[in-house]
Amino acid sequence: MKQYFSNYKDKEFLLSFFTAILFFAVSLVINFYAGMYATKSASSPVTDIILSNIRVFDVGYIFTYGAMLFWVFAFLLGLYHPKKFPYALKTIALFTIIRAIFISLTHIGPFPTQLIVENGTILSKFTFGGDLFFSGHTGLPFLVALMFWDKKVLRWIFIVCSLIFGVIVLLGHIHYSIDVLAAFFITYTIFHISLYLFKKDRKMFLG
Repeated sequence: MKQYFSNYKDKEFLLSFFTAILFFAVSLVINFYAGMYATKSASSPVTDIILSNIRVFDVGYIFTYGAMLFWVFAFLLGLYHPKKFPYALKTIALFTIIRAIFISLTHIGPFPTQLIVENGTILSKFTFGGDLFFSGHTGLPFLVALMFWDKKVLRWIFIVCSLIFGVIVLLGHIHYSIDVLAAFFITYTIFHISLYLFKKDRKMFLG
């Protein structure tokens, strides 16, 4: 326990910790305005090889509360391993900013039968309807899996979460199939960018 709290007396850790929080806060602001812009600028929907051939399923509960459960688990994991927190949060912030750029450039309208996400939840503050490419529900768990790749159990937990969310957003017609498929490739690239940008934080993460 004493060793745990000693992390919060380390000046280098504290600087990285608060920088990560600030970077993450900025990424959320950027994501908000990008999502609003993308939704306002959305064009007509397009056909999709998967969505056009399956009916819409009511997966709103899993989409909303499954994601919330995932983030609670990830947050508790960060609290349990505080030295992993700065790198993880900075990488998630980087993911959020890069995704905000993508959704600002791509304005395809939602699929006509898209499931409407329940209003009044925290998640509804981060999803806008037009922020489609690429899928954050699919990409973020995969990103965390890449971070914990050397931890076999955690790796597979997050990979399974990523696959489940990918299926869920397709069943709910919430994302196009290209949003889900591209998420894995773009997320992999973002992870490697983070290794270059946050070398010291990654070293602390692995320590």
